[in-house]
Amino acid sequence: MAFDGCFVTGTDTGVGKTLVSAALLHTLARQHRRVVGMKPVAAGLVQRDGEWVAEDVLALRAASTVAVPAVLDNPVALPDALAPHLAAARAGRAVTVAELVAAHAALRDLADVVVVEGAGGWRVPLNERETLADLALAIGAPVVLVVGLRLGCLNHALLSAEAIRADGLHLAGWVANTLDADMACRDENIETLRRWLPAPLLGTVPWHPQTPDARQIVLDLPDTWR
Repeated sequence: MAFDGCFVTGTDTGVGKTLVSAALLHTLARQHRRVVGMKPVAAGLVQRDGEWVAEDVLALRAASTVAVPAVLDNPVALPDALAPHLAAARAGRAVTVAELVAAHAALRDLADVVVVEGAGGWRVPLNERETLADLALAIGAPVVLVVGLRLGCLNHALLSAEAIRADGLHLAGWVANTLDADMACRDENIETLRRWLPAPLLGTVPWHPQTPDARQIVLDLPDTWR
């Protein structure tokens, strides 16, 4: 089966999923003509050019090679920066896996590759019954795990990988993103994860005082993705 996309999750919120997703889009665009990013649920909007939109969504659109309707690349946009089910409840908006899967299916008709960025970590609730893991399972795409390098990352990464595999999905690789400039034994932590995680390290993002340019991040993607 030809490669047509992946699902990006993280060990927590704020670990660099958007940055890595954008880097994936830039890298994949060298091999695939039409690549597009998708943020199924964005919580926390800002006003840009008269439009309320999430910064994550803008970053993914900037890294995509095709423009698509907003209802497809960000079907659920919620004003408050909260967990999706809480932000949706506050907005009086129901969110279901079915509607997100439908938007993803429409995107696949418009692009060769769709990079889906989750929200928070792997098991974040969407409603009272479903989580983002259910969305990833419904899409069935290989998973990329973004590991935020800071104290506690080993446990978070190993548990996330365990959950992804337990849910029956393929962990295709992981990216190490340095969040703490003064992290003790950073390289040793990366080496520990290389030994323990059942997937290859796709790239390491060094610490930067500002958000780095996603185009400059070097990723070593599986040959089957080319």
